[in-house]
Amino acid sequence: MDLQLKGKTAFISGSSQGIGYATAKALAGEGVDVILNGRDAAKLDRAVEVLRRAAPGVSVSGLAADFAVTDDIDRVCERIPSVDILVNNVGLFELKPFELISDDDWRLYFEVNVLSGVRLARRLMPGMLERGWGRIVFVSSESGVNIPANMIHYGTSKTAMLSVGNGLAKLTKGTAVTVNAVLGGPTYSDGVARTVKALAGAQSIGEEQMKAAIIGTNETSLLGRFIEPGEIANAVTFIASPAASAINGSAVRVDGGVLTTLL
Repeated sequence: MDLQLKGKTAFISGSSQGIGYATAKALAGEGVDVILNGRDAAKLDRAVEVLRRAAPGVSVSGLAADFAVTDDIDRVCERIPSVDILVNNVGLFELKPFELISDDDWRLYFEVNVLSGVRLARRLMPGMLERGWGRIVFVSSESGVNIPANMIHYGTSKTAMLSVGNGLAKLTKGTAVTVNAVLGGPTYSDGVARTVKALAGAQSIGEEQMKAAIIGTNETSLLGRFIEPGEIANAVTFIASPAASAINGSAVRVDGGVLTTLL
């Protein structure tokens, strides 16, 4: 299928690794000029160079910014050019008992996971509406529907992302601009891989054994394994394309069957 994306431009937040990088790579593979983002400038430069070699026919650039730092946010918003596609992917997660989640933790998670998308949409959505075409995709999580007891702050921030996306979609009525969210399931991103390795080391078992044990405790996973970042990226790329013109205001599940409730 030709996704009709050649010549479009996309900004993907949090894209120096994991789902964000996989999304940038998938979009570039469809002929999209991509702007990557990460808070570590050196790591971002490496990601840009790797993707340039993998996708020589498109423009690949990077904008370093930490979405937990207000000055960084203002600076990157000023430097982002008009784009056709905005993928709000940047996000924090951690395992933490509820009683240990401080007010500062709550503020940080909403600052990065929620307000990053709000600020970027406020900067970029008006141009999309003026030009008559655009795509905004929020990379949320099944944890935004089924809140994990050991990540309540994370799950709640992902719920808020769904609400923001749904509200923004209502502003696009009668246009060719769409706003949607993707609900990923347990995905073996770089951050998750680090957590799994740490847990495996603490229990003196292998990484693959730890992965299998974690997924084995999730009785609702129909996939029976971790989702790969590229599988989330494929869904984001389709939703960002003209081929998905009738999908708007939706929360599209790419959760491997983890959720047992209908949205």
